[in-house]
Amino acid sequence: MALHLSEHRDGFQLGLTKITRFDETEDNTGIGFASLRLGPGEQYQVEAEHETAWLLMNGQVTATVGGEKVSLSRQSLFDESATCIHVAAGETIAFDTGTEVEFTVYSTANGKPFPSRIFQPSDVPNEHRGAGQVGGTCTRFVRTIFDHTTSHPDAELVLGEVITMPGRWSSYPPHHHPQPEIYHYRFTKPQGFGHAELGETVLKVRQYDTVKIFDGYDHAQCAAPGYGMYYAWVIRNLPGNPYTVPEFTREHIWTMEEDADFWRPAELGDDA
Repeated sequence: MALHLSEHRDGFQLGLTKITRFDETEDNTGIGFASLRLGPGEQYQVEAEHETAWLLMNGQVTATVGGEKVSLSRQSLFDESATCIHVAAGETIAFDTGTEVEFTVYSTANGKPFPSRIFQPSDVPNEHRGAGQVGGTCTRFVRTIFDHTTSHPDAELVLGEVITMPGRWSSYPPHHHPQPEIYHYRFTKPQGFGHAELGETVLKVRQYDTVKIFDGYDHAQCAAPGYGMYYAWVIRNLPGNPYTVPEFTREHIWTMEEDADFWRPAELGDDA
């Protein structure tokens, strides 16, 4: 099974690099995922054939969507919340870049119409989750860009980001859901790494890696000490079964309790 995609660790070339398709014959999540890199002063226009989201990774660009022109900018995945364009099939998108720009692009075979939307950082809360959980070892930032509460009912994608602190865990306690998902990773330093769980399998993930996640696979994550770990996560809603909240693995739910009783060495005191 090709669930861990690691062939792009040297980065992406200018242009559109397709990483997954939504019609693959094996291990098909039903989600197309790509990187779009444009040079400074470049113009790019495309008509979306399917429901599509463009998540800005870095750079300055003027985007025209449905006749609306807006300036978008992002310098840091880690220190700034998300900027994203989400459209239905048939919408035309145009980009006019001021600097080199990268988008990650997510699509699924959904032809239903719905209004386009541009999400700016002020629209996407940088939610602090896990603060104080089992000694602060699960503190992370979660940015839900759009889901069933903020997107049109006919949209089928759910998109967000997680920032995992160096040496800490995220997507914890381990959890799963029937809807297929993709994680795509970046790190604060190019040599950064982390570990991603797929059930009982542990993957060593590095810069520009991508992991497919299917029903039944618990998928907790951790970042190596010294390296902040970013991952974009995209989920495809299933017919009659949209993603809402994950199901946490029962044996580890106790770690979410505010007064969870866990071992810490007394000799370390407040440094534990």
